[in-house]
Amino acid sequence: MAEKVLVTGGAGYIGSHCVVELIEAGYQPVVVDDFSNAVRGEGDVPESIRRIEKFMDTSIEFHELDLLDRPGLEKIFKKHSFSAVMHFAGLKAVGESVEQPLRYYRVNLTASMNLLEVMQAYRVHNLVFSSSATVYGDPQHLPIDEQHPVGGCTNPYGKTKFFIEEMIKDHCKAEKKWNAVLLRYFNPIGAHFSGLIGEDPQGIPNNLLPYVAQVAIGRRECLNVFGNDYDTIDGTGNLFSIILTIKLLLTFCVYNLGTGRGYSVLQMVKAMEKASGKEIAYKVAPRRGGDIASCYADPRLAEEELGWKAKFDLDRMCEDLWRWQSKNPTGFSNGTAS
Repeated sequence: MAEKVLVTGGAGYIGSHCVVELIEAGYQPVVVDDFSNAVRGEGDVPESIRRIEKFMDTSIEFHELDLLDRPGLEKIFKKHSFSAVMHFAGLKAVGESVEQPLRYYRVNLTASMNLLEVMQAYRVHNLVFSSSATVYGDPQHLPIDEQHPVGGCTNPYGKTKFFIEEMIKDHCKAEKKWNAVLLRYFNPIGAHFSGLIGEDPQGIPNNLLPYVAQVAIGRRECLNVFGNDYDTIDGTGNLFSIILTIKLLLTFCVYNLGTGRGYSVLQMVKAMEKASGKEIAYKVAPRRGGDIASCYADPRLAEEELGWKAKFDLDRMCEDLWRWQSKNPTGFSNGTAS
């Protein structure tokens, strides 16, 4: 019988792609999500999960759940014997976290603490946590490796990721049976090659490439480039792109996932113009609070220990993203999966 893995936030962008990877690897994912960043499909199942079920010809157990609801979380653990948990749930917008810090601390930290305590109570000791490059703060050197100091975060979102990492690390020290992998993402982009699932932010996108794609498809009029006076190749911020691969390990480890190369905002815009064949309108706006000039990873440790390496370059990732956006001009809400 396939091992069951609980995927929190499994209807979201990275979570849904992880569900695909788990099924292909022979695991049985059980998905929980509160629809805070997902579209409700038929039968109160997220549209992303419904589409995965269709193109993979399978069924996926789904529960609508906010991880702040501890009794509801305990019911799921009573029902299943999980071999591991993959934790993607949480608020994730840098700019929004600067404006609403208490909301980010309450949601991200309390939900994660609930999850860890319920896992402990039900003897589930294997965890993969979706962390972020924001834990590094303003980089002291580039590219960033896993030995780079953490904790000098420039925004509340990054601080919540750092605090959760610290909780997991301390718990693993105290409980020797626990195994955890912290995956630090550097602005993941792209979409499933089928064009059926991808990133579909609810409301105004907080990340660059989804916004650029919506400008290209005509949903947004213009891209705001927040600052053109950074110390970078063209004055705009450097970003980092990955294609996600998941592996479960029995140890406590931290890995950066990325291509090992930084791209500026305008370089990303040009790549999307190439992929879409459309001109992307943009204007320069003042810098945002919490942003930094450059942030990109040294991913060699993941390659050496996991055998993980980014498969595609920026052009291919933008091609996949444009395939998703052009097939789904209004995101999952158009319901046109076939």
